[in-house]
Amino acid sequence: MFSHVMIGTNDLEKAKSFYDALLGTLDVPPARVDRHRIFYRTKTGVFAVSKPIDGKPATPANGGTIGFLAASSEQAAAWHAAGIANGATTCEDPPGVREGPMGKLYLAYLRDPDGNKICAMHRLG
Repeated sequence: MFSHVMIGTNDLEKAKSFYDALLGTLDVPPARVDRHRIFYRTKTGVFAVSKPIDGKPATPANGGTIGFLAASSEQAAAWHAAGIANGATTCEDPPGVREGPMGKLYLAYLRDPDGNKICAMHRLG
């Protein structure tokens, strides 16, 4: 359904360092830099971070969350730990199993250094 997701940053070098470490836990190679943007390409899509083209400060989406698929609960936990170690803050409930209409999920939420809400998710069973 999606070709790519792009979020904004006010510090491209800091964002690259953060997401290289974070997405590396999900076996995603380091970003490629293209002028004022960085791109993480996988077989299933592209995640990008960009300085705003209009020159105004980047701000996080109110109500928005970007979810990354983890292959296991352990991988999602490693993702969360890498995020905290690289400047993210935890948000929502602590990482763990949650059950709801979508079944059992292992979820780990963070706010990246620019305030964007991101999540690692692994479906259980």
